[in-house]
Amino acid sequence: MTTSAAASTDAALVQGVVREVARRIVGQEYMVERLLISLLTGGHVLLEGVPGLAKTLTVRTLAETVRTSFQRIQFTPDLLPADVVGTQIFDQPSGEFRVKHGPIFANIILADEINRAPAKVQAALLEAMQEKQVTIGGTTYRLAEPFLVLATQNPIEQEGTYPLPEAQVDRFMMKLRVGYPTRAEEKEILRRMAGGDHVVINPVASPEELLDARRRISELYMDERIVDYIVELVHATRYPAEVGVPDLKPLIEFGASPRATIALGQAARAHAFLRGRAFVTPDDVKSIAPDVLRHRVLTTFEADAEGVTSDEIVARILAAVDAP
Repeated sequence: MTTSAAASTDAALVQGVVREVARRIVGQEYMVERLLISLLTGGHVLLEGVPGLAKTLTVRTLAETVRTSFQRIQFTPDLLPADVVGTQIFDQPSGEFRVKHGPIFANIILADEINRAPAKVQAALLEAMQEKQVTIGGTTYRLAEPFLVLATQNPIEQEGTYPLPEAQVDRFMMKLRVGYPTRAEEKEILRRMAGGDHVVINPVASPEELLDARRRISELYMDERIVDYIVELVHATRYPAEVGVPDLKPLIEFGASPRATIALGQAARAHAFLRGRAFVTPDDVKSIAPDVLRHRVLTTFEADAEGVTSDEIVARILAAVDAP
């Protein structure tokens, strides 16, 4: 396929997905774009927001635009690892055990209210997210590509929840904070709901097309100065004094890991891809950096006492590090 033909195919793919999602979802362009980035890079996403902001509906709608398998797992305190990954069942006629696959064997997984799951379930999901495989009865099974976990959690309800360990949170490429719609958007939501019509989403992309787009994104040109800029940003979360903000040091418990560097590079490439460019700019990095870094910069008790969030720390670092 020629470069121009590939670009045309990519544009049609992105526009088709966005068009179908917009038929059902009002507004939330930021969330939709970030979920598209995850779909195009294979990076898992954690969505955080109060109930009723269409997080679950948006994920389900995005999954319906792709001709692939989708499973929603509602996480609860009594959930068991076998409920997610599967288990062995004794088959009486044959006298042997057979494996029953769990919902994790789909291509796109919606992990609803993930912080309600106990530690054992979170550990099972962690293996699937990182290794793209699961273990049932001592046997390891590979998960089919594309494999994507899109998880939601409610930040205001703490009773009966199990906070995600740092190791698992770090496996998410991005953490999105989903906000309220505007007045105009809420008015449109009300108008659509009054009609009561169910919008049927047409699949517009295949797994093969997604994987092809993913390969082209990984080959997008990134200048050496952009690479240095990404590394400098992540390094600054560990040693803020080196970029002229020493007052942030007492507020940061741990900075971002090298996994953040990799994720920021992938997400910046996808951000450029969505804008039809074959190269990455500093603005791509700046735009996506808060979503990639906010859950990887851990704040101290001092920061919590002063009401300083990781978002504010990342914003200070972005302002302090000179872009090329």
